[in-house]
Amino acid sequence: MPDLLLLLPDFALILMGYAICNHTGLNRTVWDGAERLVYFVLFPALLFISIVRQPMQLDTLVQLGGLGLAISAVGVALAYALRLAPGVDPLMHASGAQTAFRFNSYVALALAERLAGAQGLAWLALLVSVCVPVVNVAAVLPLARHGDKGLLGELARNPLILATLAGLLTNLAGLKLPDLATVTLSRMGMAALPLGLMAVGSGLRFGALREAPWLAVGFLAIRHAALPMTAIALVLALRLPPLQQAVIVAFAAMPTAGSAYVLAVRMGGHGAYVAGLVTVSTLLAMVGLPAALGALAWLR
Repeated sequence: MPDLLLLLPDFALILMGYAICNHTGLNRTVWDGAERLVYFVLFPALLFISIVRQPMQLDTLVQLGGLGLAISAVGVALAYALRLAPGVDPLMHASGAQTAFRFNSYVALALAERLAGAQGLAWLALLVSVCVPVVNVAAVLPLARHGDKGLLGELARNPLILATLAGLLTNLAGLKLPDLATVTLSRMGMAALPLGLMAVGSGLRFGALREAPWLAVGFLAIRHAALPMTAIALVLALRLPPLQQAVIVAFAAMPTAGSAYVLAVRMGGHGAYVAGLVTVSTLLAMVGLPAALGALAWLR
């Protein structure tokens, strides 16, 4: 199936969430609760069980995890560097910087399973387990400087960080979950992807991007150009297996995290600006993701 068709079911769920939220009685009030359910309960369950149920070799962890960290580090460095540009508002930058290097895990996990089945889901879960703590620290740090929220407290309460670290430690320790826990967590995880994608759609909006348009262009160029190109160069240089290449490049070409808006609002940032970045990033990914995978196939 062409790469674009691989993405259509997932983006159809995003558009469905937008339509339901804006054109039915299931309005913003309903989706606020759905977002919290996914963020605090269902998605952590999916991350944990995806990591735990696939045996993880140390060499795979080091290689894929190292690639994920390298790609993330490029995004963080470039996003932070934009702060040095003339006339950049510090709070606007602190709010939006995270959108340049954070990624939408809902879309990533759904696409990884379509690209490479259960093994692709495990590879992506590994990338998430390594990169989510790092990019969350990088996202929280600038905002913590502008508010009264403590960095360590924010990190200690982050459900995605806690779930991914717990899953990684459980896997590496060789612990086996009881069947009841495995089945229950798996069913919770099955609910996370479609509901999470629809929740992303419910939050789509064009807002305050015109307040700092060139800064927005910079963040989006990092997210949708610099990081995919970095990933393509790395996987080709290392000559990884084709399916691993596709999963890593797809990871690098993801739209930014929908929860970036929640984090910005919770920490006193510019929520409307971040909401606009999330919206445009999601739309850009509809074209950028297939383009990045197509470029990878052409360059092999």
